[in-house]
Amino acid sequence: MKVVLQNLTKVFPSRNKKTQDDVIAVNDFTFEIPDGQLIGLLGPSGCGKSTALNLICGLQTPTSGKIYFDDVDVTDLPPENRGVGLVFQNYALYPHLTVMQNIIFPLQNLKGNQKLSKTEMQDKANEVAALVQIGELMERKPNELSGGQQQRVAIARALVKMPSVLLLDEPLSNLDARLRLQTREELRRIQRETGITTIFVTHDQEEAMSISDMIVVMRSGIVEQIGKPQDVYDSPENRFVATFLGTPPINQFTGRISQGSLFVGDDEIFKTNDILDQPVYVGIRPEGFIIDENGPLHCKLHNIEVMGRDFSVITSHEASINPTIRSIVSTDSAASLQSDVINFSIRPEKLFVFAQDTEKRIIV
Repeated sequence: MKVVLQNLTKVFPSRNKKTQDDVIAVNDFTFEIPDGQLIGLLGPSGCGKSTALNLICGLQTPTSGKIYFDDVDVTDLPPENRGVGLVFQNYALYPHLTVMQNIIFPLQNLKGNQKLSKTEMQDKANEVAALVQIGELMERKPNELSGGQQQRVAIARALVKMPSVLLLDEPLSNLDARLRLQTREELRRIQRETGITTIFVTHDQEEAMSISDMIVVMRSGIVEQIGKPQDVYDSPENRFVATFLGTPPINQFTGRISQGSLFVGDDEIFKTNDILDQPVYVGIRPEGFIIDENGPLHCKLHNIEVMGRDFSVITSHEASINPTIRSIVSTDSAASLQSDVINFSIRPEKLFVFAQDTEKRIIV
């Protein structure tokens, strides 16, 4: 099922009696989600991603704009008629029902020629339970399950009607780190096996990048950038996207372009194209640093963290926006880490320059 969002906007009335300013949760969101793909809506808390999900499933009505499933306008269609499955952050399982009863609950509301017999409902429940690997838990109740198992039950319940679109609202945020990694791999497997168009909301950029076919980066209701995860990481369109994506986060500096060169503090680190002289922000990914005794960027060494095959080198620089600079270098560079001052060369593809006034990226 292809999902098309056309100039989608959602405005909530202000609750602040002093300012009376309305809250624009989603602002002119236009995007086409291809059939059978997993799309990550990514952004910080309050950016509008969950509101966008609620608009798609029909729990909220847009202030303006249209929503299409394939070529059918579903903007005013009730949620139960949209053919969507929704998995909430808190699982929302019925505590007094068994796993089997939780899964078949959506099927009990089918009417007319869609109505199923008890045996048919159980067969469908067993089918999706096998898909999410909880077949042995069908007689248990939610309080007898781990967090990961409860999450799988919630996914099975959303899948049992074989929805045209599966919507996941931060489904992994209540799991511990190891279980979160395992469950996101399971989500990707399930999505590929079913081929259901899936929209996945998260604030965790690593989570979104690892399983999504495409990501939509949002801020304050506005779509900042859309693209394949690696493409967005490698070519951010503005400073916000560059700083939001990446673990460890990108290192930021104040800098300037002057007479064909890029300066960070007094260090001339890069020759630029024909660009007007101006103050800029400079971003360098942690993996973009190369220890080089003749390197143009001079940083004061503070600490070295051993990470197995790599070192995390903690330094500082007078022009750094962050208190410290974190660079990831190979263990082969250990012999070069003997001085109080470390010189770095910079990988050009890991260096990004942004105008200070607009924070838009400047191609240097």
